[in-house]
Amino acid sequence: MPGVYHRESATPLQLQADFARIRKQLDVDVDFPPDVEAEAAKAAYRPDAREDLRSIEFVTLDPPGSMDLDQAMHLERLGNGFRVRYAIADVGAVVPAGSPVEAEAWKRGETVYCPDTRALLYPSSISEGAASLLPDVDRPAFVFQVDLDADGRQIAAQVNRATVRSRQKLTYQYGHVPLLEEIGTLRRRLADERGAVLLNTPAQTVVPDNLQPAGYRLELEQRHAIEDWNAEISLLTGMAAAQMMIAGGLGLLRTMTGIDDYRLARLQRTALALRVPWPNDVTYPRFIGGLDPRVPAHAVLLQEARGVMGRAGYVCFQGSPPAGSEHAGLATVYAHTTAPLRRLCDRYVLETLVGDGSHERLDALPAVMDAAEARSNAVERAVVDEMEARLLEHRAGDVFTAVVLDHDAHGSHIAIPDPPIRARLHTPTPLPLGAEVQVRLVQADPVGRAMQFAAV
Repeated sequence: MPGVYHRESATPLQLQADFARIRKQLDVDVDFPPDVEAEAAKAAYRPDAREDLRSIEFVTLDPPGSMDLDQAMHLERLGNGFRVRYAIADVGAVVPAGSPVEAEAWKRGETVYCPDTRALLYPSSISEGAASLLPDVDRPAFVFQVDLDADGRQIAAQVNRATVRSRQKLTYQYGHVPLLEEIGTLRRRLADERGAVLLNTPAQTVVPDNLQPAGYRLELEQRHAIEDWNAEISLLTGMAAAQMMIAGGLGLLRTMTGIDDYRLARLQRTALALRVPWPNDVTYPRFIGGLDPRVPAHAVLLQEARGVMGRAGYVCFQGSPPAGSEHAGLATVYAHTTAPLRRLCDRYVLETLVGDGSHERLDALPAVMDAAEARSNAVERAVVDEMEARLLEHRAGDVFTAVVLDHDAHGSHIAIPDPPIRARLHTPTPLPLGAEVQVRLVQADPVGRAMQFAAV
């Protein structure tokens, strides 16, 4: 098979111009207004009356190079169970309400990630400086203390404002946090018992790579087991926060509607067609959790399973939350809480938990967050489409091996493993799901971010 990169591949500068064009088209600003930058540069934490937890040896765990450190953890045994302390950056301690920095954050909604840069929610002097839980400096934080029994079930939870001092900045590749694997495994087991859905579908990502002529490469997401254990601690905190807000009668929940029966039946028919056993006593979450994305037939099912669960969103409530306020994917109530440096709503959820929230402010957040999430997803899709087209723009006529993932009235959806590309294939009749087929590239258009393939 021909190499991934042709001798006439796009240059790094060309791709960066493409990424900048995408941001402009989707109204994503990397730079901040001068008054916002000026105010952010003066931001600093001024110690106030809060609990002093600097003696607790918190550590952070993030991707390499991360400086916007939202969370730090400390795990310990408590009798036969565990105590989880989770410190989350207190943005409000350095970004005053009503300030230009806060107003700009409401326009942005969340940090948008691109291969060449990031459009931050807050200026770097705050998100990577004054509010970030960097090691060996005092920082304001909301600290959750969640006690678990021997099976990992929550038995008590509280949250308070505190001053913390992280001891170490760990990364997924080389980090080790005592008890994290044990607690994460127990929590994952409880999620399975609840009927939570874990979709193990690797996402396409564009990452910098100086060894490639284009300066970037397209790859399928590679996750480390420690990331999943770490995610369980974050999910635990979000679940505890949701329960606290419901008890307090005011809050903002992250929701997801339940299984779509039509799409579930279609998935079951697809499994039958691909001869992947699905016993009657095996639930949808358990079936999906047992699939391996490296197996072509399983990859087809994982791709189609993405549409089985309903839409994610937010709901604000005062008094009792309305019916349907659960997160069906997690099979429980849940709140976005643990990423206030990168996601707007988390700051206000945290402040609500300690009595500083208002219904009016929370009620305005769902629309802002929906718009920000849609914009971020559009950028992510456009970047991948652009990279695919750039990789292949000089390879018209080349033949690739592909796997049929799905089909509809307009043709088949295919996945090419090398380079890792998803595309549409127009055929007069649907191709068998999971089949390996040979396809020829007819045209790749970077400006239109489109590709055309034909079956060989």
